[in-house]
Amino acid sequence: MVETFMIKTSSISKKTILLIACMPFLLIALVSCDIESDSDRAEIDRNKILDYLQENQIEGYYELESGVFVYIDKPGSGEQRPHEQSRVQMIHTGYFLDGEFFHNTGVPENVNLSSVVRGLKYGVMEFRRGGTGTIFVPSALGFGRQTIGDIPKNSVLIFDVEIIDF
Repeated sequence: MVETFMIKTSSISKKTILLIACMPFLLIALVSCDIESDSDRAEIDRNKILDYLQENQIEGYYELESGVFVYIDKPGSGEQRPHEQSRVQMIHTGYFLDGEFFHNTGVPENVNLSSVVRGLKYGVMEFRRGGTGTIFVPSALGFGRQTIGDIPKNSVLIFDVEIIDF
């Protein structure tokens, strides 16, 4: 009777050991389909933005340390610029590199910079009152690896902005 018990326990142990041994490989197989390093994604997005700027013959832009690109069409007036906690009255249109819109009200909105995607916030902080221009946001500073509504994951975002007041 003791021998029978040992055989059953031994059989269960082998199955358990096999399952445990296979788990890491199964997890890697499931996750590896969408693994991409942050630096790889940043480089991909940077190249997409640079290609867009070149294809659309946009000159006079600059890149922030964060990776956001800013083109100032009209600098605005005064010396002050919004800060991270500013409430900004602005008109802004959001679209993708292919020109498809995801946000287009065409009317002034009061926006708390603390509640928008980081890339838009960083870009808006470059403008003065009355300034207009375009902000190019890499995906990591937009919605990143998340699909939000109609915005697919890893989307580079473009915002045309007009800063009215803050």
